[in-house]
Amino acid sequence: MQYVKIKDSIVEQIDTGMLSPRQKLPSERKLAESFDTTRVTLREALSLLEAEGRIYREDRRGWFISPRPLRYDPTQSPSFSDIAQAQDRSPATELVTAKSIMANKQATSLLHLPPFSDVYHVERVHYLEKRPVVYVTHYINPTYVPNILDYDLTHSLTKIYRDHFSVVYKRSHYRISTSTLLGEVALALRATSGTPAMVIERTNYNQDGDMIDCQIEYWRHDAIKIESVAALV
Repeated sequence: MQYVKIKDSIVEQIDTGMLSPRQKLPSERKLAESFDTTRVTLREALSLLEAEGRIYREDRRGWFISPRPLRYDPTQSPSFSDIAQAQDRSPATELVTAKSIMANKQATSLLHLPPFSDVYHVERVHYLEKRPVVYVTHYINPTYVPNILDYDLTHSLTKIYRDHFSVVYKRSHYRISTSTLLGEVALALRATSGTPAMVIERTNYNQDGDMIDCQIEYWRHDAIKIESVAALV
């Protein structure tokens, strides 16, 4: 099948260093001409490469070679910036929104709150080397961090909790699934609607066993690799 041969050819160029991370591929028209194929066949090859995390697409900008993914260990609880810096990456965080709201259905369910409870709703975008890779929705119980909206929320929430409220994560519950990027999330990550995504839903408990917050992370799937070591009993 021609699209498989095209995919394998591009993979070989990536593996040999002929194509480097974040390098932009030629336009689909030029690629189709180079491989002497149709745009339909080429797109099948590009879709396979995207599914394998080898390339990613930015809306209205084209296709790019994926950098190495960030290693994500669910058994650890450092901040995004700490994880990135430990792997010699360049992180940044953009605050999208931060406000107090009446808990919606999602927040009520995840935080086990009674109806009409207030929560802090925070949305942020994390970047690696100026590329947006994860959109995070936070729901925070104000009981434990009553004025957190007064702080600079582009910084690590983990550190703000610890340094200003003496609250530390002691236990987390994870749920990992796959989905697609849509609407405002896709727009914030410069992705086309329908781009594959990894979704990590996490609820966090403090040193007293209280559930203090939850977060829903929408990752560009090529930007993350789940990796951990488990002690078997």
